[in-house]
Amino acid sequence: MSVISEWSAKAKGMFNKRGGTEAAKEDAMEVKGIATSDESVTDKSKDTAEALKDPGAPGPGTPAS
Repeated sequence: MSVISEWSAKAKGMFNKRGGTEAAKEDAMEVKGIATSDESVTDKSKDTAEALKDPGAPGPGTPAS
């Protein structure tokens, strides 16, 4: 197996472990909300980093990382 195939398989596995397409869409919406807030850039970056630690939308029912 080539190195690129190995990386691709590993990336796909990590993506699926975080919840797949639905979790990615929820993460994108969450980050969009943070980006359009009136907070400072520093606060936005901290909030975004914290939001992406938990896959998908915030709250119960999201898969643990």
